[in-house]
Amino acid sequence: MLWLVVAALAVRQMAVVLRQPPGERLTDLETWIGENGVLHVTGSLYDTDRFSGTPFSGLVLKPLTRTAEQSLGVAWTFGSLLLVAALGVVAARALPKPVGRRTALLAAPVAISLLMLSLPVRNALHLGQVSILPVLLVLVGLFAVRGERKAGVLIGVAAALQPTVLLFAVLLWLTGRRRAALTGGAAFAACTALAWAAMPHDSWTYWVHHVAGAGLGDQADSLANQSLHGALLRLGLAGPVEIALFLALAAAVCVLGLRRAVRYARDGQLLLAVAVTGCVAVAVSPTAWQHQLLWVLFAVVGRAGRRASDRLVWPAVVVLVTTLPGTMLLPNIEAVFPVRDNVLLIAALGAACAAPFLPRTSPYWQRPVPTDYAAPVPARWSRVPLLPVWRRVLTRPNLLLELLLIRVVYSAYAHVRLAATAGRPTAERHGRQIHSIEQWLHIDIEHRVNHAVAGVARLRDFFDYYYSTFHFIVPLAILAVLYVRRPADYRWARSTLGFATLLALVGFWLYPLAPPRLMPGLGFIDTVHGVQDFAKPDYGALTAMTNQYAAMPSLHFGWSLWCGVIIVLLAPKTWMKALGVLHPLFTVSAIVATANHWVLDAVGGATVVALGFLIAYVLAGPRRLRKPELQPELQPEPKAEADVRVTRGKAARVPVPAPAPAPEAEADGEAVAGKP
Repeated sequence: MLWLVVAALAVRQMAVVLRQPPGERLTDLETWIGENGVLHVTGSLYDTDRFSGTPFSGLVLKPLTRTAEQSLGVAWTFGSLLLVAALGVVAARALPKPVGRRTALLAAPVAISLLMLSLPVRNALHLGQVSILPVLLVLVGLFAVRGERKAGVLIGVAAALQPTVLLFAVLLWLTGRRRAALTGGAAFAACTALAWAAMPHDSWTYWVHHVAGAGLGDQADSLANQSLHGALLRLGLAGPVEIALFLALAAAVCVLGLRRAVRYARDGQLLLAVAVTGCVAVAVSPTAWQHQLLWVLFAVVGRAGRRASDRLVWPAVVVLVTTLPGTMLLPNIEAVFPVRDNVLLIAALGAACAAPFLPRTSPYWQRPVPTDYAAPVPARWSRVPLLPVWRRVLTRPNLLLELLLIRVVYSAYAHVRLAATAGRPTAERHGRQIHSIEQWLHIDIEHRVNHAVAGVARLRDFFDYYYSTFHFIVPLAILAVLYVRRPADYRWARSTLGFATLLALVGFWLYPLAPPRLMPGLGFIDTVHGVQDFAKPDYGALTAMTNQYAAMPSLHFGWSLWCGVIIVLLAPKTWMKALGVLHPLFTVSAIVATANHWVLDAVGGATVVALGFLIAYVLAGPRRLRKPELQPELQPEPKAEADVRVTRGKAARVPVPAPAPAPEAEADGEAVAGKP
């Protein structure tokens, strides 16, 4: 099945590239070897900044200029996909030993799939770049060939194509493979000398005038340059101060990163050492464009975290950062722009200098601290829970990963919501259908309530503010409180909200609906957005912020109802439960009074929330938890520490043995209670 996924991704990537118009696909390749490309016409390669490769790259690519453009596009894309497949296979076979049978079977297709989904590979395929080849040459030289000289030659050729790859020769030297390091340096010098002999003027321009190509390509301060130099320029630094700071930071990153790489290489984690060295090369290069950042993805092989529940945090962060743009990972808030604009660089620096990867000698390498699970409560139906393997975790999830996933899911929700439209006529036809049904049911109160509230200034302002503000604040506040105080209930509540939101997306897609304020001829007053001109042909269609026809079901009411149910179920005080009841009542009043929803939209919101709770119940069983029973052979010593377990929303102290496999290891478990 995974190999079928690989094939499907490969076909999709080829289709995405080849379906683009000739002037918009393989743009860099066309610039180089097209009819008027810099490799085809006479003159210097660097007369313009369109060619940013080394002179040796130009020497290698020049023979391709005789190939027809159409066949070159197909052959280049297919050949690049083959390189990606080879890269995934080599990386899968380079995993640190011991490797289980399941991991050995799944590693290659998973690696190839991640590579094809990553931003560097997609960018390289779109532009027609050669940045995959140096990475493959390094991995083949270190893992696939025998003999120090062959490995050195491959790394030297890779460095001739991408100069910062020469750092791998330093890694070889520091790990005792000095013959390979010297051979790599000699191969790099030979390739560079060959290009210098064939193109002396271009070589001088690249190596001396542009300082190893630092001034070529796009502007160095553009978001595409994910290096320390680019980040400093984006922060407003320039001139000698910026250059001095960049050189100092680059030297520090090289020293710290290469020391860590040597340590992991000697520990038997050579692939992790390669990833760390590649991340160092990304950070210290004057320009590190997106298609050159493939090294960051290989850092996924590092094991960080002593707990089993934390073991997947680092890989998940790396995969998210390398497959999704920064705008999906972080919100559009000015305070986080420096992080969002440099997210790939931050990931590279984290892998190179900061991530606490475990050595293979650690007692937690094979046996991390186990996750605390709650035993399920017997359900009334024999088929519940439908997924018995979905066990309730008692500890709170990792905060960084949780925030990233919530942001990614919400961003995906916003994109789907924007795409879920069938046009104004369809939405207005559905609006007339809803209005007719409400008239038949005698619940068409929207017009009377809307005009009554619009005539009272203070009441109108209150409902406008409530509609615009509390929709996000209250659910986020509840999730934050549950995360801190009741982690087991947080997971359950978050899942129900997620299921309800997914079902709402289906409604937006299948039934685009114009709200009352966008129905011409019915006389509704848009109290939030003001008077609108219905004569505009695109009025009510997609905007830059939201799909105004995503009204059925109403998530304004649905999320508020979820908040009310959670508060009533879990709040310890009666007055808190009363506030939980008032919130959905105020929300349904606000959406009707402001003419943003029909009454039946609220019914739809209540339906998806009820289905969300039902799905969570069917899949995972009842919300209540009970204490796991310890087996006789697992009974702890009398003086063992106590671990707090959650049982039915209350804390119960159960003695468990200390999880230290070695005398010097510290117990790293986390004691969490639903409520002290």
